[in-house]
Amino acid sequence: MPDTLPRRTLLKAMPGFALAGAATPAMAVPSDTLATPPLTLAMRLRVLIGTPQELGTVDGVRKRVIPITGGSVDGPRLTGKILPGGADWQSIRPDGTADILARYSIEASDGAILSIVNPGYRHGPAPVLGRIAAGEIVDPALYYFRTTPRFEVASDGPHAWLGRTVFLCTAARYRDHVRLDIFAVG
Repeated sequence: MPDTLPRRTLLKAMPGFALAGAATPAMAVPSDTLATPPLTLAMRLRVLIGTPQELGTVDGVRKRVIPITGGSVDGPRLTGKILPGGADWQSIRPDGTADILARYSIEASDGAILSIVNPGYRHGPAPVLGRIAAGEIVDPALYYFRTTPRFEVASDGPHAWLGRTVFLCTAARYRDHVRLDIFAVG
């Protein structure tokens, strides 16, 4: 029985070894905090627009359609041009909020045709919105204009990433165009 003492010492030390092994990353307690996703500029659009077509008031909401006549796409992830023929359908609420639904096509620099559906909101103080409507250049920081574009693309082409990425957009309205900075959410 000369090895009884070392065995007892080892048995007493075992709980410490067991606890040390329990702290492996696979068994770590999950955190309730999720990471804030990063935003990365994917492209900048300059969407040329025509004269708004006023449809009148429907159920207390002013309706109008703004033709999209062309434009450009520049950026680190996509370049090309906006094709004429799309439109921005707007519902202007009594408080001045524009509920926007734009739909148009992009021809990428490689010739691929991409479809974009871009819903969002624009609102701000009445005097600021009045200046925008009058065609004045207004600092975009004075009003809220955000959209959430979605792309419809071929799933097997070089632009497939557009159809499986979430995007957020900050925008600005000018007399003859809308500027859109589109960010991929990481």
